[in-house]
Amino acid sequence: MARNLLKNPFGEEEVEFWEMTENGGNQWKVEDLPGDCGHAHCDDSVKKYFVTSYELCLKRQVVDLLEEGYSAEDLDSQPPVTVEDWYSGRTDCGCTYQLTVSLLDENEEVLQEFKPEEVTLDPDIDSSWRKVSHTFEDYGPGLRFISFEHGGQDTKYWNGWFGVRVTGSSVTIQL
Repeated sequence: MARNLLKNPFGEEEVEFWEMTENGGNQWKVEDLPGDCGHAHCDDSVKKYFVTSYELCLKRQVVDLLEEGYSAEDLDSQPPVTVEDWYSGRTDCGCTYQLTVSLLDENEEVLQEFKPEEVTLDPDIDSSWRKVSHTFEDYGPGLRFISFEHGGQDTKYWNGWFGVRVTGSSVTIQL
């Protein structure tokens, strides 16, 4: 079983290990599931999530794969790299969600990137938890870092934490 290379993916340690690349509005916050106007997660072991505010909030981790114990030879064999993220909205306020995951070489230049279109969640249609996942393959030799960045904001610019909720982020390498 491949291990998750992201630290603190559920917010159990507040925002430890995450770099706040955008911290607008009332900034990032960690809340307990299901939260106000929220939904239960399909995994009962998930207890917390990160939530965004009324201006853009993005947070990032860059994983140093050599530091994590992978050899250059293993990485140059282009093992599959799978990323997953869970996001949801509230039942009373819309929000946007975005994700960018980049495979980087030793100079932190992009080898391959996964950046799906920004999602807007409408509370009148469905704001329950959704999973996004992607597996990188055939990205060429030279992988040394992985950058994982996600976030969003609410669509009504309400003071507080009415934006997208994220939890359970993961980056795994199948060797």
